[in-house]
Amino acid sequence: MTSTILPESQEQPQTKFKRVMLKISGEALMGDQGFGLHPPTVQRIAEEVKSVHDLGVEICMVIGGGNIFRGLSGSAQGMERTTADYMGMLATVMNALAMQSALEGMGVFTRVISAIPMDQVCEPYIRRRAVRHLEKKRVCIFAAGTGNPYFTTDTAATLRANEMGCEAIFKGTKVDGVYDKDPVKFPDAKRYDTVSYDDVLAKRLGVMDASAIALARDNNLPIIVFSLDEPGGFRGILAGEGTYTKVQG
Repeated sequence: MTSTILPESQEQPQTKFKRVMLKISGEALMGDQGFGLHPPTVQRIAEEVKSVHDLGVEICMVIGGGNIFRGLSGSAQGMERTTADYMGMLATVMNALAMQSALEGMGVFTRVISAIPMDQVCEPYIRRRAVRHLEKKRVCIFAAGTGNPYFTTDTAATLRANEMGCEAIFKGTKVDGVYDKDPVKFPDAKRYDTVSYDDVLAKRLGVMDASAIALARDNNLPIIVFSLDEPGGFRGILAGEGTYTKVQG
């Protein structure tokens, strides 16, 4: 009997997840700098994404814009909030383009999809087209948040994850999970292996903003919080290894 080798586009994932959302902050792209993009750090994160893509997993991404401009900070300094938020959305597009460049330099086909139309640099958000990109094993980076002021990129990531039918949100942070208090300031901080959506909200654990947590809870979408600074951490968790916290019902 002859064996059948599936073409690359039809390979089955080697993990229990077929499609996931990776949410990272804009600050994650700064490296040791205090502002902007650090190309070696962008490259390192792109390598993490590629390692998971190579497993056959379909990947969506949302990247914050805080390394370039944060709407709330601009608003706090007297700028009109809606204008400040739109500026923050444009910052996320810049980060998405940087990540796209790094991924495509590694041979990973990538699409930047913006909630604010800007046809010369990226695609407008059309749900069915984005789903088709994922089915063709392209990494989709969703930029410009939801396209509306007053909503964070955490909420945008949860919204897009639900729309794309993702099985989990992976939230990459500087620590290896969710703690009852800041582990950097308090050595006795306790890490949770699992925690409920309601506890995250009631205890203000700071995983994501309240709107994002509520949207994930209402759609039973698990959130996996892990350290983005640990080499191979993203792939390791998908393979059933590593340290993380799972936020679930």
